[in-house]
Amino acid sequence: MTPAARAQSAIELISLVEQSLRVQGQPADQLIRSFFKTRRYAGARDRAAVTELVYGVLRRRADWLWRLGTASSPRLLVAIQYLLGEVVTEVELASLFDGSSYGPEILKPEEAESLQRASQVSSEAAPSWVAGNYPEWLDPHLKARFGDRLAEEIAALNQRAPLDLRANALKANRKGAQAVLVEAKLAADPTPLSPLGLRAEGRSRVTGLAVFKNGLIEIQDEGSQVAALLTGARPGMQVVDLCAGAGGKTLVLSASMQNKGQIYAADADRRRLKQMTPRLERAGARNVQTSCFDAAASTGPDHEDLLSHLDGRADRVLLDVPCSGTGAWRRNPDSKWRLTPEMLSHHAARQDRLLARSAQLTKPGGRVIYVTCSLLREENEDRIEAFLGSHPNFTTVAAQVAWTEALGTPPPKSAIGQDFLFLTPHQHGTDGFFVAVLERNMVSESDEVSN
Repeated sequence: MTPAARAQSAIELISLVEQSLRVQGQPADQLIRSFFKTRRYAGARDRAAVTELVYGVLRRRADWLWRLGTASSPRLLVAIQYLLGEVVTEVELASLFDGSSYGPEILKPEEAESLQRASQVSSEAAPSWVAGNYPEWLDPHLKARFGDRLAEEIAALNQRAPLDLRANALKANRKGAQAVLVEAKLAADPTPLSPLGLRAEGRSRVTGLAVFKNGLIEIQDEGSQVAALLTGARPGMQVVDLCAGAGGKTLVLSASMQNKGQIYAADADRRRLKQMTPRLERAGARNVQTSCFDAAASTGPDHEDLLSHLDGRADRVLLDVPCSGTGAWRRNPDSKWRLTPEMLSHHAARQDRLLARSAQLTKPGGRVIYVTCSLLREENEDRIEAFLGSHPNFTTVAAQVAWTEALGTPPPKSAIGQDFLFLTPHQHGTDGFFVAVLERNMVSESDEVSN
């Protein structure tokens, strides 16, 4: 593809994304995959360049819309991304919008004028939500979370995420996996928090390497690795991964348990559960049973059929709940523009139901590990406070204690708030993660009544 053809593809994709945002349609990554499936002529470098251009627009969408005002259009969003985001000159921009067969039409005089005005707008006049490139309604929520650190935290969230890998402890330790990666000409350094993590240099296609195909490594953000390790799963335990998805954290649990004991991985999305099967086989994980059901319901025949035999028996319940995904904006920048106050309320209600179901599954002395990739108190501390208020037979395990038990090292002080763990891109180089460890009392009033 020519540079002009790449620009035109980005314009078409931005148009599709904007339409999808209006109707809560497909996420950007799915739209991009579908787009290139019908354009086989686009090589890997073409796809990467167009994708990065589209994601660049989404990362700075509030800024660009604020500058362009009513003149905004997919063409101008891509043009201003080139002009201010990619820092090209007006002459270079004109060579991209050249009217060629596969390129965008030449910029009209009024479009060029709008771009010129937009480029001259002072960023100092922008409100915080424009400067931070997030929806205006989230402004008080994020200010309440970060206070004076808001600008630097949001700036980190608007950067591209690094490529984090995890050594599969069933087949290799971190040092061994690192050595094999070096042989494959991929440099990767140990991550500072996860004892299993490696952070790769560059953006290599890891999935094509033998070290990946043979199951020695998996792609997984360091924060996600830490959250799974804080479950404290050990050989012989009965563990429930209640919102397992495609199984990233399930694989950590299996390796931690050395394939001894049993993991019950459940999710409402059958398609995502199917993605877990080849991952389990590649990793050599043999102690996992999968179940598809509506995990958001606290009662019902599905639970009776699939999990009722585990009520009061689980040593650990890992609960990586569906959430706003505000901590993962580096990877999914379009998700910030999809989020609404109604969706946040829906997530909170579902999280409460899932916490209640997790409590039923947990045995006395067992633990629920509540995880979100959310920055918002409404999905984190507020949910734990509500849960403890209605479940007096549970108490929090201090994050510092859970970390030391599971990882054998002291946690970074900046990650500990109250009794919970909170990781952010700016402070820790991970996606944003919240983890609360909740333990069921050995003997509670309800237990005594039932006895």
